[in-house]
Amino acid sequence: MELSYEATALAWIVVSVVVLWVTEALPLPVSALLAAAACVVVGVAPAAEVFSSFSKPLVFLFIGSFILAEAIRVHRLDRRLAYAVLALPFVGERPVRIMLAVAVVSGVVSGFISNTATTAMMVAIVVGMLEAVEEAGRRAGRSPAPSFATGLLLTVAFAASIGGLATPIGTPPNVIGLAFIREQIGIQVSFFEWCLVGGPVALCLIGLATLLLAVAFPAGVSRIEGMSQLVANERKTLGCWTVAQRSTAAAFGVTVGLWVIPGLLTLLVGADHPASQWFRGHVPEGVAAILGAMLLFILPGDKTTEAGHRGRVLTWQQAAGIDWGIILLYGGGMAIGSLAFQTGLAEAVGQGLTGWLPQDSGNWMLIAAAAVVAVFTSEFTSNTASANMVVPVAIALATASGGDPLTAAVAATLAASLGFMMPVSTPCNAIVYGTGRVPLRAMMKAGILLDIAGAIVVTTVVVVLVPLIFRGYIPG
Repeated sequence: MELSYEATALAWIVVSVVVLWVTEALPLPVSALLAAAACVVVGVAPAAEVFSSFSKPLVFLFIGSFILAEAIRVHRLDRRLAYAVLALPFVGERPVRIMLAVAVVSGVVSGFISNTATTAMMVAIVVGMLEAVEEAGRRAGRSPAPSFATGLLLTVAFAASIGGLATPIGTPPNVIGLAFIREQIGIQVSFFEWCLVGGPVALCLIGLATLLLAVAFPAGVSRIEGMSQLVANERKTLGCWTVAQRSTAAAFGVTVGLWVIPGLLTLLVGADHPASQWFRGHVPEGVAAILGAMLLFILPGDKTTEAGHRGRVLTWQQAAGIDWGIILLYGGGMAIGSLAFQTGLAEAVGQGLTGWLPQDSGNWMLIAAAAVVAVFTSEFTSNTASANMVVPVAIALATASGGDPLTAAVAATLAASLGFMMPVSTPCNAIVYGTGRVPLRAMMKAGILLDIAGAIVVTTVVVVLVPLIFRGYIPG
Protein backbone atom coordinates (compact mmCIF):
# COMPACT_ATOMS: atom_id res chain seq x y z
CA MET A 1 0.00 0.00 0.00
CA GLU A 2 1.51 3.31 -1.12
CA LEU A 3 1.52 6.00 1.56
CA SER A 4 0.61 9.63 0.95
CA TYR A 5 2.99 12.44 1.90
CA GLU A 6 0.92 13.13 5.04
CA ALA A 7 1.03 9.48 6.13
CA THR A 8 4.79 9.24 5.49
CA ALA A 9 5.49 12.44 7.43
CA LEU A 10 3.28 11.25 10.29
CA ALA A 11 5.12 7.90 10.35
CA TRP A 12 8.43 9.66 10.95
CA ILE A 13 6.86 11.77 13.68
CA VAL A 14 5.37 8.67 15.34
CA VAL A 15 8.72 6.86 15.28
CA SER A 16 10.42 9.90 16.79
CA VAL A 17 7.87 10.35 19.58
CA VAL A 18 7.93 6.62 20.42
CA VAL A 19 11.72 6.84 20.81
CA LEU A 20 11.28 9.89 23.06
CA TRP A 21 8.63 8.11 25.13
CA VAL A 22 10.66 4.92 25.54
CA THR A 23 13.93 6.71 26.37
CA GLU A 24 12.21 9.49 28.35
CA ALA A 25 14.75 11.91 26.89
CA LEU A 26 12.06 14.56 27.35
CA PRO A 27 9.12 14.58 29.78
CA LEU A 28 6.29 12.55 28.23
CA PRO A 29 3.84 15.50 27.99
CA VAL A 30 6.54 17.61 26.28
CA SER A 31 7.13 14.87 23.69
CA ALA A 32 3.40 14.64 23.01
CA LEU A 33 3.07 18.42 22.56
CA LEU A 34 6.15 18.50 20.35
CA ALA A 35 4.68 15.75 18.14
CA ALA A 36 1.38 17.62 17.79
CA ALA A 37 3.18 20.84 16.84
CA ALA A 38 5.40 18.95 14.36
CA CYS A 39 2.28 17.60 12.62
CA VAL A 40 1.20 21.17 11.89
CA VAL A 41 4.67 22.37 10.85
CA VAL A 42 5.25 19.59 8.28
CA GLY A 43 1.71 19.81 6.90
CA VAL A 44 0.12 16.59 8.14
CA ALA A 45 -3.02 18.55 9.11
CA PRO A 46 -4.08 22.12 9.98
CA ALA A 47 -3.58 23.39 13.53
CA ALA A 48 -7.32 23.53 14.29
CA GLU A 49 -7.64 19.84 13.41
CA VAL A 50 -4.54 18.69 15.28
CA PHE A 51 -5.23 20.56 18.50
CA SER A 52 -8.95 19.72 18.59
CA SER A 53 -7.96 16.55 20.47
CA PHE A 54 -7.07 18.68 23.49
CA SER A 55 -10.70 19.80 23.82
CA LYS A 56 -12.47 16.45 23.52
CA PRO A 57 -15.12 15.66 26.18
CA LEU A 58 -12.95 12.99 27.78
CA VAL A 59 -10.36 15.66 28.64
CA PHE A 60 -12.93 17.05 31.05
CA LEU A 61 -13.50 13.60 32.50
CA PHE A 62 -9.81 13.67 33.37
CA ILE A 63 -10.00 17.16 34.86
CA GLY A 64 -13.12 16.54 36.94
CA SER A 65 -11.98 13.16 38.28
CA PHE A 66 -8.51 14.51 39.10
CA ILE A 67 -10.05 17.36 41.14
CA LEU A 68 -12.28 14.90 43.02
CA ALA A 69 -9.26 12.68 43.69
CA GLU A 70 -7.33 15.66 45.04
CA ALA A 71 -10.12 16.40 47.54
CA ILE A 72 -10.17 12.74 48.64
CA ARG A 73 -6.40 12.89 49.20
CA VAL A 74 -6.37 16.29 50.92
CA HIS A 75 -9.10 15.32 53.39
CA ARG A 76 -7.67 11.81 53.96
CA LEU A 77 -10.73 9.80 52.98
CA ASP A 78 -8.39 7.27 51.38
CA ARG A 79 -6.71 6.63 54.74
CA ARG A 80 -10.08 6.18 56.41
CA LEU A 81 -10.94 3.45 53.92
CA ALA A 82 -7.55 1.77 54.31
CA TYR A 83 -7.67 1.52 58.08
CA ALA A 84 -11.38 0.59 58.10
CA VAL A 85 -10.66 -2.47 55.94
CA LEU A 86 -7.54 -3.44 57.90
CA ALA A 87 -9.61 -3.26 61.11
CA LEU A 88 -12.17 -5.82 59.91
CA PRO A 89 -12.38 -8.89 62.20
CA PHE A 90 -11.73 -11.15 59.19
CA VAL A 91 -8.31 -9.58 58.68
CA GLY A 92 -6.98 -9.78 62.22
CA GLU A 93 -3.27 -10.60 62.46
CA ARG A 94 -2.99 -13.35 59.82
CA PRO A 95 -0.28 -12.51 57.25
CA VAL A 96 -2.18 -13.72 54.15
CA ARG A 97 -5.35 -11.91 55.21
CA ILE A 98 -3.39 -8.72 55.85
CA MET A 99 -1.89 -9.03 52.38
CA LEU A 100 -5.34 -9.56 50.85
CA ALA A 101 -6.76 -6.58 52.75
CA VAL A 102 -3.91 -4.35 51.55
CA ALA A 103 -4.52 -5.57 47.98
CA VAL A 104 -8.26 -4.89 48.18
CA VAL A 105 -7.79 -1.39 49.61
CA SER A 106 -5.12 -0.51 47.04
CA GLY A 107 -7.30 -1.85 44.23
CA VAL A 108 -10.51 -0.11 45.31
CA VAL A 109 -8.86 3.26 45.95
CA SER A 110 -6.96 3.19 42.65
CA GLY A 111 -10.25 2.59 40.85
CA PHE A 112 -11.12 6.22 41.55
CA ILE A 113 -7.90 8.13 42.22
CA SER A 114 -4.45 8.05 40.64
CA ASN A 115 -2.58 4.73 40.86
CA THR A 116 0.53 6.69 41.80
CA ALA A 117 -1.24 8.60 44.59
CA THR A 118 -2.77 5.34 45.85
CA THR A 119 0.64 3.65 45.96
CA ALA A 120 2.27 6.61 47.73
CA MET A 121 -0.46 6.64 50.36
CA MET A 122 -0.49 2.88 50.90
CA VAL A 123 3.30 2.59 50.99
CA ALA A 124 3.41 5.18 53.78
CA ILE A 125 0.81 3.16 55.72
CA VAL A 126 2.44 -0.23 55.07
CA VAL A 127 6.00 0.92 55.87
CA GLY A 128 4.78 2.42 59.13
CA MET A 129 2.97 -0.79 60.02
CA LEU A 130 5.97 -2.96 59.15
CA GLU A 131 8.35 -0.89 61.27
CA ALA A 132 6.04 -1.02 64.28
CA VAL A 133 5.32 -4.73 63.89
CA GLU A 134 8.99 -5.62 63.38
CA GLU A 135 9.93 -3.70 66.52
CA ALA A 136 7.23 -5.51 68.51
CA GLY A 137 8.35 -8.82 66.99
CA ARG A 138 11.97 -8.27 67.96
CA ARG A 139 10.92 -7.74 71.54
CA ALA A 140 8.79 -10.90 71.52
CA GLY A 141 11.33 -12.87 69.47
CA ARG A 142 8.85 -13.56 66.63
CA SER A 143 9.32 -11.06 63.81
CA PRO A 144 7.91 -11.85 60.34
CA ALA A 145 10.50 -12.87 57.74
CA PRO A 146 12.04 -10.02 55.67
CA SER A 147 10.44 -11.54 52.57
CA PHE A 148 7.00 -10.63 53.94
CA ALA A 149 7.82 -6.92 53.72
CA THR A 150 8.86 -7.41 50.08
CA GLY A 151 5.62 -9.26 49.31
CA LEU A 152 3.43 -6.71 51.08
CA LEU A 153 5.01 -3.76 49.26
CA LEU A 154 4.74 -5.54 45.91
CA THR A 155 1.09 -6.19 46.77
CA VAL A 156 0.55 -2.44 47.03
CA ALA A 157 2.21 -1.70 43.68
CA PHE A 158 0.60 -4.54 41.73
CA ALA A 159 -2.90 -4.07 43.20
CA ALA A 160 -2.80 -0.31 42.59
CA SER A 161 -1.97 -0.90 38.92
CA ILE A 162 -4.63 -3.61 38.61
CA GLY A 163 -7.38 -1.71 40.46
CA GLY A 164 -7.25 1.10 37.94
CA LEU A 165 -8.65 -1.30 35.32
CA ALA A 166 -12.02 -1.53 37.08
CA THR A 167 -13.36 1.93 36.16
CA PRO A 168 -12.92 4.26 33.18
CA ILE A 169 -11.22 6.86 35.39
CA GLY A 170 -9.01 4.42 37.29
CA THR A 171 -6.00 4.93 35.04
CA PRO A 172 -5.28 7.18 32.01
CA PRO A 173 -5.00 4.30 29.48
CA ASN A 174 -8.69 3.52 30.08
CA VAL A 175 -9.74 7.01 29.04
CA ILE A 176 -7.35 6.93 26.08
CA GLY A 177 -8.70 3.57 24.92
CA LEU A 178 -12.30 4.73 25.30
CA ALA A 179 -11.53 7.81 23.23
CA PHE A 180 -10.06 5.72 20.40
CA ILE A 181 -13.07 3.37 20.56
CA ARG A 182 -15.44 6.32 20.30
CA GLU A 183 -13.53 8.18 17.59
CA GLN A 184 -12.39 5.31 15.37
CA ILE A 185 -15.05 2.64 15.89
CA GLY A 186 -18.01 4.87 16.69
CA ILE A 187 -19.01 3.06 19.89
CA GLN A 188 -19.84 4.98 23.07
CA VAL A 189 -18.87 2.84 26.08
CA SER A 190 -20.57 3.98 29.29
CA PHE A 191 -19.03 4.04 32.75
CA PHE A 192 -21.20 1.11 33.81
CA GLU A 193 -20.44 -0.97 30.71
CA TRP A 194 -16.71 -0.54 31.20
CA CYS A 195 -17.00 -1.64 34.84
CA LEU A 196 -18.73 -4.85 33.72
CA VAL A 197 -15.55 -5.75 31.80
CA GLY A 198 -12.80 -4.07 33.84
CA GLY A 199 -14.22 -5.15 37.21
CA PRO A 200 -13.91 -8.92 36.61
CA VAL A 201 -10.40 -8.46 35.18
CA ALA A 202 -9.35 -6.49 38.27
CA LEU A 203 -10.93 -8.99 40.68
CA CYS A 204 -9.27 -11.99 39.03
CA LEU A 205 -5.84 -10.36 38.86
CA ILE A 206 -5.92 -9.00 42.41
CA GLY A 207 -6.75 -12.50 43.65
CA LEU A 208 -4.00 -14.07 41.55
CA ALA A 209 -1.45 -11.42 42.56
CA THR A 210 -2.20 -11.90 46.26
CA LEU A 211 -1.94 -15.69 45.98
CA LEU A 212 1.30 -15.47 44.01
CA LEU A 213 2.93 -13.01 46.43
CA ALA A 214 1.75 -14.88 49.52
CA VAL A 215 3.40 -18.07 48.23
CA ALA A 216 6.56 -16.38 46.93
CA PHE A 217 7.14 -14.16 49.99
CA PRO A 218 5.86 -15.96 53.12
CA ALA A 219 5.84 -14.28 56.52
CA GLY A 220 7.22 -17.33 58.29
CA VAL A 221 4.86 -16.81 61.25
CA SER A 222 1.18 -17.67 61.68
CA ARG A 223 0.31 -14.34 63.30
CA ILE A 224 1.78 -10.83 63.23
CA GLU A 225 1.57 -9.74 66.83
CA GLY A 226 0.39 -6.21 67.52
CA MET A 227 -1.12 -5.49 64.07
CA SER A 228 -4.70 -5.17 65.35
CA GLN A 229 -3.69 -2.75 68.09
CA LEU A 230 -1.61 -0.71 65.68
CA VAL A 231 -4.50 -0.31 63.23
CA ALA A 232 -6.89 0.57 66.07
CA ASN A 233 -4.51 3.30 67.27
CA GLU A 234 -4.20 4.74 63.76
CA ARG A 235 -7.97 4.86 63.38
CA LYS A 236 -8.23 6.79 66.64
CA THR A 237 -5.79 9.41 65.39
CA LEU A 238 -8.07 10.06 62.39
CA GLY A 239 -10.84 11.12 64.78
CA CYS A 240 -14.46 11.71 63.80
CA TRP A 241 -15.60 12.56 60.31
CA THR A 242 -15.08 16.25 59.56
CA VAL A 243 -17.44 18.50 57.62
CA ALA A 244 -15.04 18.56 54.67
CA GLN A 245 -14.84 14.77 54.60
CA ARG A 246 -18.63 14.47 54.56
CA SER A 247 -18.88 17.07 51.81
CA THR A 248 -16.19 15.32 49.75
CA ALA A 249 -17.97 11.98 50.15
CA ALA A 250 -21.24 13.60 49.05
CA ALA A 251 -19.67 15.15 45.94
CA PHE A 252 -18.02 11.87 45.06
CA GLY A 253 -21.27 9.96 45.61
CA VAL A 254 -23.19 12.33 43.32
CA THR A 255 -20.54 11.92 40.62
CA VAL A 256 -20.51 8.13 40.77
CA GLY A 257 -24.30 8.14 40.72
CA LEU A 258 -24.34 10.22 37.54
CA TRP A 259 -21.78 7.86 35.99
CA VAL A 260 -23.77 4.74 36.82
CA ILE A 261 -27.36 5.91 36.12
CA PRO A 262 -27.15 5.68 32.28
CA GLY A 263 -25.99 2.06 32.45
CA LEU A 264 -28.67 1.15 34.98
CA LEU A 265 -31.37 2.82 32.87
CA THR A 266 -30.18 0.84 29.85
CA LEU A 267 -30.53 -2.39 31.81
CA LEU A 268 -33.92 -1.49 33.29
CA VAL A 269 -35.77 0.24 30.44
CA GLY A 270 -33.53 -0.30 27.41
CA ALA A 271 -31.10 1.87 25.45
CA ASP A 272 -33.88 3.29 23.23
CA HIS A 273 -35.99 4.62 26.09
CA PRO A 274 -36.20 8.46 26.18
CA ALA A 275 -34.77 8.56 29.72
CA SER A 276 -31.71 6.52 28.68
CA GLN A 277 -31.13 8.63 25.59
CA TRP A 278 -31.55 11.89 27.55
CA PHE A 279 -29.00 10.88 30.18
CA ARG A 280 -26.46 9.72 27.61
CA GLY A 281 -26.89 12.88 25.58
CA HIS A 282 -27.05 15.46 28.37
CA VAL A 283 -24.96 13.99 31.21
CA PRO A 284 -21.99 12.14 29.66
CA GLU A 285 -19.13 11.04 31.93
CA GLY A 286 -17.13 14.24 31.39
CA VAL A 287 -20.05 16.47 32.37
CA ALA A 288 -20.81 14.31 35.42
CA ALA A 289 -17.18 14.62 36.57
CA ILE A 290 -17.22 18.39 36.15
CA LEU A 291 -20.54 18.73 38.04
CA GLY A 292 -19.21 16.61 40.91
CA ALA A 293 -15.93 18.54 41.01
CA MET A 294 -17.76 21.87 41.07
CA LEU A 295 -19.67 20.75 44.16
CA LEU A 296 -16.34 20.82 46.00
CA PHE A 297 -16.28 24.61 45.56
CA ILE A 298 -19.86 24.94 46.84
CA LEU A 299 -20.17 22.49 49.74
CA PRO A 300 -18.82 23.55 53.17
CA GLY A 301 -15.32 22.66 54.35
CA ASP A 302 -13.59 22.76 57.73
CA LYS A 303 -11.78 26.07 57.73
CA THR A 304 -13.32 29.49 58.29
CA THR A 305 -12.35 32.66 56.48
CA GLU A 306 -11.05 35.83 58.12
CA ALA A 307 -14.57 37.25 57.84
CA GLY A 308 -15.89 34.35 59.90
CA HIS A 309 -17.55 32.49 57.02
CA ARG A 310 -17.10 28.76 56.59
CA GLY A 311 -14.77 27.92 53.71
CA ARG A 312 -15.37 25.41 50.96
CA VAL A 313 -14.13 21.84 50.59
CA LEU A 314 -11.41 22.72 48.11
CA THR A 315 -9.64 25.93 47.11
CA TRP A 316 -8.71 26.66 43.54
CA GLN A 317 -5.02 26.60 44.48
CA GLN A 318 -5.46 23.00 45.68
CA ALA A 319 -7.46 22.01 42.60
CA ALA A 320 -4.86 23.54 40.27
CA GLY A 321 -2.28 21.12 41.64
CA ILE A 322 -3.68 18.16 39.66
CA ASP A 323 -1.49 16.37 37.09
CA TRP A 324 -1.95 18.57 34.03
CA GLY A 325 0.89 16.68 32.33
CA ILE A 326 -1.32 13.60 31.90
CA ILE A 327 -3.98 15.73 30.22
CA LEU A 328 -1.44 17.17 27.77
CA LEU A 329 -0.05 13.69 27.11
CA TYR A 330 -3.56 12.44 26.44
CA GLY A 331 -4.27 15.29 23.99
CA GLY A 332 -1.02 14.80 22.07
CA GLY A 333 -1.39 11.04 21.90
CA MET A 334 -5.00 11.29 20.73
CA ALA A 335 -4.00 13.80 18.04
CA ILE A 336 -1.39 11.39 16.65
CA GLY A 337 -3.80 8.44 16.85
CA SER A 338 -6.61 10.28 15.06
CA LEU A 339 -4.28 11.50 12.31
CA ALA A 340 -2.98 7.95 11.82
CA PHE A 341 -6.47 6.90 10.75
CA GLN A 342 -7.19 10.02 8.70
CA THR A 343 -3.97 9.77 6.68
CA GLY A 344 -4.24 5.99 6.11
CA LEU A 345 -1.13 5.21 8.17
CA ALA A 346 -3.04 3.05 10.64
CA GLU A 347 -4.64 1.05 7.82
CA ALA A 348 -1.23 0.42 6.24
CA VAL A 349 0.24 -0.72 9.57
CA GLY A 350 -2.73 -3.01 10.15
CA GLN A 351 -2.42 -4.59 6.73
CA GLY A 352 1.31 -5.07 7.22
CA LEU A 353 0.84 -6.79 10.59
CA THR A 354 -1.83 -9.20 9.35
CA GLY A 355 0.90 -11.10 7.50
CA TRP A 356 2.40 -12.10 10.85
CA LEU A 357 -0.79 -13.81 11.98
CA PRO A 358 -1.46 -17.47 11.10
CA GLN A 359 -3.91 -18.08 8.28
CA ASP A 360 -7.56 -18.36 9.37
CA SER A 361 -6.70 -17.12 12.86
CA GLY A 362 -9.79 -16.46 14.91
CA ASN A 363 -10.78 -13.27 16.68
CA TRP A 364 -9.43 -14.66 19.96
CA MET A 365 -5.93 -14.68 18.47
CA LEU A 366 -6.25 -11.00 17.55
CA ILE A 367 -7.32 -10.27 21.11
CA ALA A 368 -4.43 -12.27 22.55
CA ALA A 369 -1.95 -10.56 20.23
CA ALA A 370 -3.23 -7.11 21.23
CA ALA A 371 -2.94 -8.01 24.93
CA VAL A 372 0.57 -9.47 24.65
CA VAL A 373 1.91 -6.52 22.66
CA ALA A 374 0.39 -4.04 25.13
CA VAL A 375 1.87 -5.89 28.13
CA PHE A 376 5.28 -6.03 26.45
CA THR A 377 5.37 -2.30 25.56
CA SER A 378 4.16 -1.31 29.03
CA GLU A 379 7.32 -2.84 30.50
CA PHE A 380 9.51 -0.33 28.68
CA THR A 381 7.41 2.81 28.58
CA SER A 382 4.59 4.39 30.59
CA ASN A 383 1.16 2.77 30.46
CA THR A 384 -0.23 5.99 28.97
CA ALA A 385 2.31 5.97 26.16
CA SER A 386 1.71 2.24 25.68
CA ALA A 387 -2.03 2.82 25.22
CA ASN A 388 -1.41 5.65 22.77
CA MET A 389 0.86 3.37 20.72
CA VAL A 390 -0.91 0.03 20.88
CA VAL A 391 -4.67 0.75 20.87
CA PRO A 392 -4.74 2.41 17.39
CA VAL A 393 -2.60 -0.41 15.99
CA ALA A 394 -4.94 -3.02 17.53
CA ILE A 395 -7.96 -1.34 15.93
CA ALA A 396 -6.22 -1.13 12.56
CA LEU A 397 -5.01 -4.74 12.78
CA ALA A 398 -8.48 -6.06 13.57
CA THR A 399 -10.05 -3.99 10.79
CA ALA A 400 -7.48 -5.10 8.20
CA SER A 401 -7.86 -8.79 9.10
CA GLY A 402 -11.65 -8.74 9.21
CA GLY A 403 -11.82 -9.17 12.98
CA ASP A 404 -13.70 -7.15 15.58
CA PRO A 405 -11.90 -3.88 16.40
CA LEU A 406 -13.85 -3.34 19.64
CA THR A 407 -12.60 -6.48 21.38
CA ALA A 408 -9.03 -5.87 20.19
CA ALA A 409 -9.14 -2.27 21.43
CA VAL A 410 -10.55 -3.23 24.84
CA ALA A 411 -7.88 -5.92 25.27
CA ALA A 412 -5.07 -3.53 24.34
CA THR A 413 -6.45 -0.85 26.68
CA LEU A 414 -6.65 -3.19 29.67
CA ALA A 415 -3.27 -4.82 29.01
CA ALA A 416 -1.49 -1.46 28.67
CA SER A 417 -1.62 -1.11 32.48
CA LEU A 418 -0.04 -4.51 33.20
CA GLY A 419 3.68 -3.75 33.40
CA PHE A 420 4.86 -5.48 36.58
CA MET A 421 8.48 -6.54 35.98
CA MET A 422 10.61 -3.41 36.18
CA PRO A 423 10.80 -0.30 38.41
CA VAL A 424 10.52 1.83 35.25
CA SER A 425 7.34 0.04 34.10
CA THR A 426 5.00 2.09 36.29
CA PRO A 427 5.35 4.80 38.95
CA CYS A 428 3.76 2.27 41.35
CA ASN A 429 6.71 -0.10 40.87
CA ALA A 430 9.18 2.77 41.16
CA ILE A 431 7.72 3.92 44.48
CA VAL A 432 7.93 0.51 46.18
CA TYR A 433 11.38 -0.14 44.71
CA GLY A 434 12.50 3.16 46.22
CA THR A 435 11.77 1.90 49.74
CA GLY A 436 14.86 -0.32 49.55
CA ARG A 437 12.85 -3.35 50.70
CA VAL A 438 12.07 -4.73 47.23
CA PRO A 439 15.05 -6.35 45.42
CA LEU A 440 14.96 -6.02 41.64
CA ARG A 441 15.17 -9.79 41.21
CA ALA A 442 12.10 -10.26 43.42
CA MET A 443 10.11 -7.73 41.41
CA MET A 444 11.13 -9.33 38.11
CA LYS A 445 10.38 -12.87 39.31
CA ALA A 446 6.88 -12.02 40.52
CA GLY A 447 6.28 -9.50 37.74
CA ILE A 448 6.89 -11.82 34.80
CA LEU A 449 4.47 -14.41 36.22
CA LEU A 450 1.82 -11.73 36.71
CA ASP A 451 2.46 -10.36 33.20
CA ILE A 452 1.71 -13.79 31.75
CA ALA A 453 -1.34 -14.24 33.98
CA GLY A 454 -2.54 -10.76 33.08
CA ALA A 455 -2.40 -11.37 29.33
CA ILE A 456 -4.32 -14.65 29.79
CA VAL A 457 -6.98 -13.12 32.06
CA VAL A 458 -7.51 -10.09 29.81
CA THR A 459 -7.83 -12.29 26.72
CA THR A 460 -10.26 -14.67 28.43
CA VAL A 461 -12.49 -12.00 29.96
CA VAL A 462 -12.62 -9.94 26.75
CA VAL A 463 -13.44 -13.02 24.63
CA VAL A 464 -16.24 -14.06 27.00
CA LEU A 465 -17.75 -10.82 28.30
CA VAL A 466 -17.37 -8.16 25.61
CA PRO A 467 -19.61 -9.96 23.06
CA LEU A 468 -22.28 -10.36 25.78
CA ILE A 469 -22.17 -6.77 27.02
CA PHE A 470 -21.87 -5.17 23.58
CA ARG A 471 -24.04 -7.65 21.70
CA GLY A 472 -25.64 -4.95 19.57
CA TYR A 473 -22.28 -3.46 18.52
CA ILE A 474 -20.29 -6.55 17.53
CA PRO A 475 -20.72 -8.02 14.06
CA GLY A 476 -22.24 -11.50 13.81
